[in-house]
Amino acid sequence: MLSAEVRQRRPKPATEAGSSSDRYTDESRDHRRRDNVGEAEDKGLRWFLPLLVLGCLRHMSATSNIVHDCDEVFNYWEPLHYVLYKSGFQTWEYSSEFSLRSYLYIFIHALVARPASLFYSEDKARVFFSVRLFLGIISTVTETALVVALSRKYGKRLGLYALAMLCLTSGCFFASTSFLPSSFSMYAVTLSSALFLFEKYAAAVSVAAAGVILGWPFSILVVLPVTIFSLMRGPFTKVFFSGLLTSLTLLGLSFFADYHSYGKWTFSVFNLLKYNVLGGGESHLYGTEGFSFYFRNGFNNFNFAFVLALLFVAIIPISRKKYVPDLAIIVSPVYIWLAFMSLQAHKEERFLYPIYPLICVAATAVIDSIPDIFYDKYSDEQSIFYKIAKGVRPLILGFILCASHSRTFSILNGYSAPLKIYQHLEYHHDEVGPGSVLCIGSEWHRYPSSFFVPASIEQVKWIDDGFNGLLPFPFNETLGGTKAAPHYFNNKNKASKEQFFGDIDACTFFIELDLKRPYPARGTDLSKWETLAAVPYLDRELSPPMYRSFFIPYKWAENNVFGLYKLLKRIPASNGATSE
Repeated sequence: MLSAEVRQRRPKPATEAGSSSDRYTDESRDHRRRDNVGEAEDKGLRWFLPLLVLGCLRHMSATSNIVHDCDEVFNYWEPLHYVLYKSGFQTWEYSSEFSLRSYLYIFIHALVARPASLFYSEDKARVFFSVRLFLGIISTVTETALVVALSRKYGKRLGLYALAMLCLTSGCFFASTSFLPSSFSMYAVTLSSALFLFEKYAAAVSVAAAGVILGWPFSILVVLPVTIFSLMRGPFTKVFFSGLLTSLTLLGLSFFADYHSYGKWTFSVFNLLKYNVLGGGESHLYGTEGFSFYFRNGFNNFNFAFVLALLFVAIIPISRKKYVPDLAIIVSPVYIWLAFMSLQAHKEERFLYPIYPLICVAATAVIDSIPDIFYDKYSDEQSIFYKIAKGVRPLILGFILCASHSRTFSILNGYSAPLKIYQHLEYHHDEVGPGSVLCIGSEWHRYPSSFFVPASIEQVKWIDDGFNGLLPFPFNETLGGTKAAPHYFNNKNKASKEQFFGDIDACTFFIELDLKRPYPARGTDLSKWETLAAVPYLDRELSPPMYRSFFIPYKWAENNVFGLYKLLKRIPASNGATSE
């Protein structure tokens, strides 16, 4: 017995003691790096704070956001306007000959727009903003779920940093209330990522499938990592059939919505993929950009947060035990999507929308890990470098948020004139009576949608100001409305002879942007046109890049150059003759 006790009390060999000490050091360091994680799973952030903060910011976006892309107007707002009021513009993609756009996406938004149109029967602009508020609510809920999931898994600090980024970065502010499939895919990516962190794998795959089918088919690359790992981690059968059932249900609904709208059996999801991929596509006809386009665009919308997001892979060796594999899976689409989209010839700012929230997550993870760099080097939390690094985190975040807010404010103040000027039509339509004609020249691409054109204006016409591409035409009820395949549409972006209005003297109102160029604006001819309203519009070409990109108090208005966005009314010929 005694010898047994002695053997039990015999000290461990030095090698064993050393390895135990090393293990203790590693475990304590691991514990320090994950000091928030254990508590976060139980406590984390509650839902109320992010819901409140994001809700306020998304309401601001819904009511003040500009329309950033004419594709949003003509491919989504105009078909929705036609569904509600039987008037609006149609693009070639909605011709039944091509059938590239799914009406199911339009019908979903009509579920909100239809009641709003009945409630605001005399004010179509309020219907427009009601739909935007609906988009803001979806954005709020999905981003709140992501913030709560991050805080529970990685700590309150990372959750709060992500909340601040989602609220104030320019990219998220603008994309959150845009009526675009890429924004809908962004909502799905955000919620799917949150559900993945909540370990709700079946739901994560179902939401990802909804984003691809209802939103943008090409966003399948963005949700691919979450989908694959959800299948690996969850009960495979449950996760697989959850995604399959969701996909088949939505594909079936889309198929029947297309049949109802186009009047024939067609499949818009397949048609879109065929046009862009299988058939070689003609998207390059609508403009091409260089490889660096998305990197420049990412910096414009996220400033240094975009740079930090790209550096996420660099901190993996330092914070591997904390962020790998879950957060790395969530963030990986940033690199996949940037690489894939940068290789495409045709590039648009909105194509990056699906990864916008993930850029914020990657950037906040890098900021949160800055002290770990110095801890690994000095292995001492009392090191002056470690303490400085902890203090630098909020400073970096604050700088990014201030720069983002400055850019957001500059864009809203510099380019909101079109939305404002069209609302003046409501104030002046009584002066000319019903049957008025609104004419638009080179500013057709800033047309904010028919929701801002009062019913008293009978027609909106395009005036030839030099554009040589194909313009939208009004939906033609005589030819069958959404079922029509008008002869004037083509998929080569070739202008139609019928797209321009030849009799400018028949225009009652005219919209123009006067940028004080050498050629005279129509509004300068005071014998023919009267200016009813004019709103300043930032002249991008003549304004210094620094001042036009960021709002700097007392310097922004002083250093930038502005034109005037004008609403003109034709002076009757009799008045003109009398004045002469």
